[in-house]
Amino acid sequence: MYISATSIIRHQTVYHQGKNVWENKSLPFDDFLSALYDTLAPEYPKFYKMDRLAKLGFLATEVLLKEQSIKQYAPDAVSLVLSNAQASLDTDVRYHEAAKTSSSPALFVYTLPNIVSGEICIRHKIKGENTFFVSPSFDAGLIASYTEQVMAQPAVQACIAGWVDVMDSRHDVFLYLAEKEPRGLKLPHTAHELVKLYQ
Repeated sequence: MYISATSIIRHQTVYHQGKNVWENKSLPFDDFLSALYDTLAPEYPKFYKMDRLAKLGFLATEVLLKEQSIKQYAPDAVSLVLSNAQASLDTDVRYHEAAKTSSSPALFVYTLPNIVSGEICIRHKIKGENTFFVSPSFDAGLIASYTEQVMAQPAVQACIAGWVDVMDSRHDVFLYLAEKEPRGLKLPHTAHELVKLYQ
């Protein structure tokens, strides 16, 4: 099993395969997300309805798969394993504030952390197993181990995995594409390698 591609969004800077590919630190965070969407131009109007967590996961996946497409795989041959520390707290807080005056169904939809997984799966037609863990910090051992279990299934050929965390404007995203066949980076899929790539 190999790591084929990586993407990171951190400090309003976007990295692909470890290289800085885009940044804008002068914009407010929400405007940064919109500007990155405009730069990537995925033509997906539903993006504007998403919360920050879903937007970050969506954008990081667009960057991740820009050169390493998963379209060659059957929908159920691709899985998704994500984690974060804040769950959906960023949206939970905003929903709680909005509910003081009137309930917001648009925000309520995003008061579960795994909604980001759903948005990614819909966008990329992923129908394999998807899992979302909440842990205090990025746990390379947990992600590597669980991804290996998922990839051990004969039908599974690829897995998008990693960390998508946000609270207010603080954000930290690290995604990678694991595949059975070597492509792209061709790095070994180990916890040690994930720690190096995350840092």
